[in-house]
Amino acid sequence: VFSMLNALMRGLAQQLDPFQAQFLRYLFGLVVLLPLLWRHGLAAYRPKRISGQFLRGAFHTVGLLLWFAALPKIPLADMTAIGFTGPIFIMIGAYIFFKEPMRWERWLAAGIGFVGVLIVVGPKLSGSGGFYNLVMLASAPMFAASFLLTKGLTRYETTGVILVWQSLTVTIFSLPLALLHWQTPTPWQWAGFLLCGFLGSLGHYCLTRSFRIADISSTQSVKFLDLVWASLIGWMVFADVPSSSTLVGGVVI
Repeated sequence: VFSMLNALMRGLAQQLDPFQAQFLRYLFGLVVLLPLLWRHGLAAYRPKRISGQFLRGAFHTVGLLLWFAALPKIPLADMTAIGFTGPIFIMIGAYIFFKEPMRWERWLAAGIGFVGVLIVVGPKLSGSGGFYNLVMLASAPMFAASFLLTKGLTRYETTGVILVWQSLTVTIFSLPLALLHWQTPTPWQWAGFLLCGFLGSLGHYCLTRSFRIADISSTQSVKFLDLVWASLIGWMVFADVPSSSTLVGGVVI
């Protein structure tokens, strides 16, 4: 789901200002949740600790600002491979903050994954391509902090509450930058953002449910499958041919 979302958002971010695309993606993520709000009432989605929701939204917004700035500039497979640093930060954070058991096999897997990321990123650390790879890399710890906060929120908030307030807080935080270079979207772009809102909400619902049920560190190995989907979608939609370093790094990962 996230790979499809990323592909669609990459196309939209190439047509509109990336920060406007970020704002509209989360605005429509909130729109698709309105039927649930209508059905269950606003009281059912009132958070127990609103400060935690806004803190999570702030970290996620900073990660998104970096991510969307780099999104139109690098291939989908490279973007996904660089994003694999996220699970490494999450595993370390889960050990430090949640005292989750981290056997030596998990540390070894994280180290090998980081080597794979360096193989992908290393050849591109010069010129404009290298700069945007570093920008994408900088978003990973921000997203890791956001997801660790999500894990913490699942202890006393429902999945629905976390999902609604993520869309709401990111929409609020993203609005100022979106207005700087605002363009009126076409009908097809509006439809694209509506689809993105659905895919994003669905993906984050599944993600948050997994964090509630299992140790967050134990869910991270599945993330590495994203490179397969991103490579296929990037090739089919954008004619991106994964570089040899991306393929080698993906095999290592």
